Amino acid sequence: MTNRITIGFIGVGVMGEPMCRHLASKSEARVIAVDHAAASLQRLAGHGVAAGTIEQVAQEADFVFLSLPSGEIVESVVLGKEGLATFARKGLTVIDLSTSRVETARRLQDHLNSRGVRFADAPVMRTRAAAEAGTLAVPVGADDATFAAIEPYLGAFATDVMHCGEVGAGQAVKILNNMVLYETVLALSEAFTIAKRAGVDPEKLFAAFAAGSADSFALRNHGMKAILPGEFPLRAFPVDYARKDVQYAVDLASEVGVDACGARNLVQCFDRAIEAGHGEKYAPAVSLIF
Repeated sequence: MTNRITIGFIGVGVMGEPMCRHLASKSEARVIAVDHAAASLQRLAGHGVAAGTIEQVAQEADFVFLSLPSGEIVESVVLGKEGLATFARKGLTVIDLSTSRVETARRLQDHLNSRGVRFADAPVMRTRAAAEAGTLAVPVGADDATFAAIEPYLGAFATDVMHCGEVGAGQAVKILNNMVLYETVLALSEAFTIAKRAGVDPEKLFAAFAAGSADSFALRNHGMKAILPGEFPLRAFPVDYARKDVQYAVDLASEVGVDACGARNLVQCFDRAIEAGHGEKYAPAVSLIF
């Protein structure tokens, strides 16, 4: 009889809660969640998830997933005083589902490996609705053995799991994905405003785009479902988070000697949206600056 696997999950917010729930319901693992949000923990308790502490999951879990708002917070939770690394036992595997800088992922790997802990960066892509449905996409940075060990668990909440290379590759793919996505959202925002002021119906404009070469995921989701109706709900992926991800991409570009002028302009547009009070709104609210 084999011992039951234990999974720790740190950060059960908008994206983390459904991912944790899928792990609990689709695997045979014992799942322990860590968060300050009592409501999320209470909802997860109904799915058999126990509430715990960082020290507990570091010492009891076989795998610990992180789903946190930024790389800086991830680094604090892992390397800070009484953080995950302080208590982690040898043989633990840590998987960062958050979006962090590439250099952060590699620094965490070095520190954790020195303590006998495996690490993978596996930032999630797609929307909150995809997290709820268990249909996320996950680019993974890890060595072959670590990827093989974690792939079945990632499959509990993702339909597309891609091994993109060594640690750091997952983060590079994720932040460049968001760079391309939101540069497209910015272009849609400009086109929407130009058309409206030129007397062209934006709904017909976007319908024409969908039938032509400007068709895209961004058009059909961010354009038609947010920019066109002017709906930018809170607790969706906000301007603040999008700005963070694109800044990570700009920083990576600088590190490798590329002048990412389009991405730099996008960061400035996000800054304008934040200054105008739109920082907590769904990221296509960048359209409101025009």
